[in-house]
Amino acid sequence: MQNYLLGYDVGSSSVKAAIVDVGSGKCIATDFYPKQEAPIKAHRAGWAEQNPDDWWEFLKHATKSVIATAKKQGAFSPKEISAIGISWQMHGLVCVDKMLKPMRDAIIWCDSRAVSYGQKAFNSLGEEYCLGHLLNSPGNFTAAKLAWVKENEPALFERIHRIMLPGDYIAMKLSGECTTTIEGLSEGMMWDFAEKRVATELLDYYGFSHDLIPPIVPNFGLQQHLSRAAAEKLGLWEGTPITYRAGDQPNNALSLNVLNPGEIAATAGTSGVVYGVSDALTHDPKSRVNTFAHVNYTPDLTRLGVLLCINGTGILNSWLKHNVVPKGMSYDEMNRVASQAPIGCDGLSILPFGNGSERMLGNNDIGCSFHGLSFNRHGLSHLLRAALEGIAFSFRYGVDIMRYLGIDLTTIRAGHSNMFLSPLFVQTLSTVCNADIELMNTDGATGAARGAGLGAQIYASPTEAFNSLKQLSVVHPEITQRAELVDIYGQWLEHLNKLVPTT
Repeated sequence: MQNYLLGYDVGSSSVKAAIVDVGSGKCIATDFYPKQEAPIKAHRAGWAEQNPDDWWEFLKHATKSVIATAKKQGAFSPKEISAIGISWQMHGLVCVDKMLKPMRDAIIWCDSRAVSYGQKAFNSLGEEYCLGHLLNSPGNFTAAKLAWVKENEPALFERIHRIMLPGDYIAMKLSGECTTTIEGLSEGMMWDFAEKRVATELLDYYGFSHDLIPPIVPNFGLQQHLSRAAAEKLGLWEGTPITYRAGDQPNNALSLNVLNPGEIAATAGTSGVVYGVSDALTHDPKSRVNTFAHVNYTPDLTRLGVLLCINGTGILNSWLKHNVVPKGMSYDEMNRVASQAPIGCDGLSILPFGNGSERMLGNNDIGCSFHGLSFNRHGLSHLLRAALEGIAFSFRYGVDIMRYLGIDLTTIRAGHSNMFLSPLFVQTLSTVCNADIELMNTDGATGAARGAGLGAQIYASPTEAFNSLKQLSVVHPEITQRAELVDIYGQWLEHLNKLVPTT
């Protein structure tokens, strides 16, 4: 009998599933659902919500697909799945009643309605407490989102039984039990790193009952078992253990085997992230980056993820695909067309910040903007290249912040997916940041599966879990283009500074 691992990555665009063969370490089946980006409800400017039950429906479709694919590979049985791991879109808020039913749509990561609630808490609780205990300003994270619900939907708030992160909700649907993790609490600003416990001072400030927090389970280890009801709906085996859970960015770092201080991971999907591991309780005095518990953090082992998030990155590329380019043009074709334009796009610059308030810009929501557009000089190729350059430049802006904070960034490790599938984007990013980029054969769902193997102690160590992780290629800075590209970045930065003069 063979052993397999099942991983889920619950994103805002889709839910991805992957089955990994323990023996070979290879992913034998992977799929995602829906095939078009899942809708995000924006009832007002700056809002972003999704129905949690949609994630469950997407997960069911993806699960059935990967099981069918695995069976085509040979003698595979769902009974041979030894453990399940879950990754999720970070910072979301799911509220359930006593029947464990969602009471409203989830307020997801890119929703910016709660910024003022976090800022008020920061001012009231004080910089010393927030940065010394939470390692961040309460900002626009899960706790602040719940404060918005408390004030604006008081009748609903009074009936809340538990609050959860998106991954906690999926684990609950799989098992029938509400639990959470230290890593999840930390991304919601509800973990006190100094006291190594739930941040009761913040809960008390907002007037939240401590009973809203589910029981805590470890990131790695037995968390729950698959229930009979969920097993029947998914075509899986009742009792399969759930042994790993983490937010998408810590999980992405895990999937790239980024676990130790000084190692760096990056992603560029709907949003863009640079994520570095640290062993020091550190914070950014300007709160432009955030610090959370990494997947291997425990109260006895300080492993922190320093995360810089750019809300508006790949979503710009997606917007262009669905609203500007000819119908049916693929991302590969868009990249080919973009390559026809010169570096700098004949003076056209795009600021890609059109997906809510940007933390690295002082929580300002400046929108996406085009600069220097000439109807007589610019065409589709210029537009597409300017978008890729603008996204790369937003990363460079963030990388400079991390370097200012003392995080050495000479090599970036990334999965070969999303924006990192674009050779033009990767080369531009490498050159403008003056950093090598290592592209690896992994993704979030595969990483979650391997994390489940670690949590179930099927793998004795991360080295064993990731011995099949392969480097696909390394992209080096293009020295002959660097001076020109840095100059173009300077022009892009001038446009940005006019809109956010205090950054």
